Amino acid sequence: MWDYCSEAWARKFFENWRAQLKWQRLKSYEKFAEMIERHWDGIAAYGDPRNKVSLGFVEGLNNKIRVIQRRAYGLHDEEYLKLKVLTCMLPEL
Repeated sequence: MWDYCSEAWARKFFENWRAQLKWQRLKSYEKFAEMIERHWDGIAAYGDPRNKVSLGFVEGLNNKIRVIQRRAYGLHDEEYLKLKVLTCMLPEL
């Protein structure tokens, strides 16, 4: 299901998988299927290629946040930390 690029195909796969579960009567799988149904919007958004972010960007941002936290050791102002994280990716003037 995670490899489909189209929400319609992923939904069709999920519905077929869920229909096969009805005959097995396994409570844990039924509970899992209900959880997927509740979170379907997020799962469908995951498959949309426009929502993909490169892992290099994410890792770089995480590293910058760690450096900011390390440099701000002893400061307890969370708003200042949020501001520094938000402004660390802005271009220099």
